[in-house]
Amino acid sequence: AVGIVAIDISQGALDSKAVALLGVLSALIAALRLVGAGAVGIEPMWFLLIISAYVFGAKFGFSLGVIAMGISALITGGIGPWLPFQMLAAGWIGIASGTISKITHKFHLKIQIASLIFIGLISSLAFGLLMDLQLWPWIASTDTQLSYIPGGAIFDNFQRFMVFHLATALAWDIPRAITTSLLIAISARPLLHSLRRAQLRLNFTLHAKEQMANAR
Repeated sequence: AVGIVAIDISQGALDSKAVALLGVLSALIAALRLVGAGAVGIEPMWFLLIISAYVFGAKFGFSLGVIAMGISALITGGIGPWLPFQMLAAGWIGIASGTISKITHKFHLKIQIASLIFIGLISSLAFGLLMDLQLWPWIASTDTQLSYIPGGAIFDNFQRFMVFHLATALAWDIPRAITTSLLIAISARPLLHSLRRAQLRLNFTLHAKEQMANAR
């Protein structure tokens, strides 16, 4: 995670102000993860990651997702073999949100918010799917109907994985999707305005002025 930021700094993609903003947002997202610690599927961290990546772009979003997830693991003690996968998945969510912003930032603010809610729903479900994918081969024993079959047919393993995923993850994924989409719907308008003002002050080259004009 540190290496990614170092490369961006050396290439001029991030200056000192952007690094400071990255640190602040990462700390906020990590703190938000504590709010839902222990609750089934209640993970309020995602709405801020998605909206921030939407404003500041895919590259910033990937760095933000990776670092925020790493910091939250340090705070919560959630360090284990699953952490690299969580960090990558969070980074991919940042990339997706930042990429979609290139398409929708010219549209009316209501359409932008609707696209953010859509991203929140899909990302919440995709995160659970990806986490189960890395979890499934080693958490399910080798002698059950849900077990991974080494060298088995792709369709057979896919069928077993989907049964495993639907049986174990829906209690987490659906609440996560609902929580994220509701928080985005409530907070997207003020957050978009605030972050775009910060974008202008920090001279991010992501069509900030045009985004602000469309938001009005």
